[in-house]
Amino acid sequence: MVLPTFSDVQAAAQRLRGAAHVTPVMRSTTLDQRHQAQFSFKCENLQRMGAFKFRGAFNALSRFDAGQRQAGVITFSSGNHAQAIALSARLLGMPAVIVMPLDAPQAKLSATRAYGAEVVLYDRFTQDREELTRKLSAERGLTLIPPYDHPDVIAGQGTAAMELFEQVGELDLLLVPLGGGGLLAGSALAAHAMSPACRVYGVEPEAGNDGQQSLRAGRIVRIDTPKTIADGAQTQHLGEYTFGVIKNHVADVLTASDQELIESMKFLAERMKMVVEPTGCLGLAAACHGKVPLQGQRVGILLSGGNVDLHRLAQWLSS
Repeated sequence: MVLPTFSDVQAAAQRLRGAAHVTPVMRSTTLDQRHQAQFSFKCENLQRMGAFKFRGAFNALSRFDAGQRQAGVITFSSGNHAQAIALSARLLGMPAVIVMPLDAPQAKLSATRAYGAEVVLYDRFTQDREELTRKLSAERGLTLIPPYDHPDVIAGQGTAAMELFEQVGELDLLLVPLGGGGLLAGSALAAHAMSPACRVYGVEPEAGNDGQQSLRAGRIVRIDTPKTIADGAQTQHLGEYTFGVIKNHVADVLTASDQELIESMKFLAERMKMVVEPTGCLGLAAACHGKVPLQGQRVGILLSGGNVDLHRLAQWLSS
């Protein structure tokens, strides 16, 4: 197994030029004053299809040969990677099949279908999505691009942090949402090359801290599907590629509770006028609840996505 490197992130950035948005960096004087730190928010909630996942999906699919493009792509995803693959496949002119959980947010299901993909539903608590996807891949000759454990996906995701460092310069610490580890691994590669003194932290749901357990145990720890509002981080384990990078370049993995995520969503909506989904708030939730020292630090926070059902969002914001 050959792990991706920063040169792969740089190559991905070239493939994404003109296809992905260069998302803005936002500041918050309120948070700066409250924590005596300097916050920079990388707004991947404003990326195409509403999440950083477009970067990895487009990078991976753009490397398909003619035969792979004709047959098409398949993946499994709770939503954002699904939309990213569906949109990238449409842009590159290939069929796409997406295996999605029955309880995925309706907004994500609808958007995936609207991009032209075929959606196959499964029960995340009783069915094995990877087994189902492999079966469909073999039957139809589709190329599998998993949500996170793929070198091209990791390299593409790393371009978000790469852009952040290009926009704001070096940082003291970077907080990154963690599900399967694609964004964290890619971000760690970018940080290691562009801001070597920056400490990179993954942040995952308190109910599903497999990444935290894995980093501390030195091996991949598998858990049951966590029950959390952070649907984009309901993974059961890190990948071989993602863990390989994370164990080398990540300082630690922190956690945030669902209530902390709701408070962060409220702050971003009320004070910064942004819609960010629960998973996208993981980094901010850890920062605002004392999970890591911030005073005097230059803090980067990746807001990973903004795809959330408005009905659920209204419930959370009014709670």
